[in-house]
Amino acid sequence: MDFWIIAIRLIFLSQTIIGILGNVSLMFYYLVLYYRECTLKPSDLILMHLMTANAMIILSLRVPHTMAVFELMHFLNNFGCRILIYIQTVGRSVSIGTTCLLSVFQAMTIRPREFCWKDHHTVNTENYICCSIFLLWGFYMLIHFIFFMYPFIKVNIKNMTGKRDFGYCHIVGSDEISDSLYAALLVCPEVFFSVCIALSSGSMIAILYRHKKRVQHIHSSHGYNRTSPESRATQNILILLSTFLMFYSLSSIFQS
Repeated sequence: MDFWIIAIRLIFLSQTIIGILGNVSLMFYYLVLYYRECTLKPSDLILMHLMTANAMIILSLRVPHTMAVFELMHFLNNFGCRILIYIQTVGRSVSIGTTCLLSVFQAMTIRPREFCWKDHHTVNTENYICCSIFLLWGFYMLIHFIFFMYPFIKVNIKNMTGKRDFGYCHIVGSDEISDSLYAALLVCPEVFFSVCIALSSGSMIAILYRHKKRVQHIHSSHGYNRTSPESRATQNILILLSTFLMFYSLSSIFQS
């Protein structure tokens, strides 16, 4: 039993450290890149917000879980626990939304004419990206804030006896109706974003396939026997998409 306890603690600790170091190193890289060039590509801007959302998840979820594994149990009161959950849910929602935005933006970049994007300049693109990102942050911060404040403004909060234990903290005053509504507001946008990611990835694969067919005679005339760039790109997209959907599905199951 002592061996398994130590192994679990090391796994949780290594996951937390790797996640923190990975996000911090990438954010530092983009800060240096911005300092040198004084500008960032739209995809870099999306990735910076994605890393910020992921850092929020790691600090508010992985760190408390790691502390709980090391038997630092219930070190937060009801209010502190709700703040922590608020940060977790905002970070998770913004993360999936920003990932969807990145996937759609990449699909539009590959073939701008099919998405009516050919006449848009870089400045306009950055403005659209910034507006979309801030709308994501604002929408989810507002939605989660409403449900964060709900137990405190409810009249009969003292009569609510529901309790939910997360290992490192617990919240008092759970309501089945509000919890169900909250879950629906979380799940529906996430399912929508996941479908958009799958569709945008599928559109990129279709564009690459059509392009491969058009240039196939060029490769054959030059005697190319290597794997075409379109095939390699398609394989990368399929690997990234399947990896994302697999880990996100596992995350959703564990989160539930």
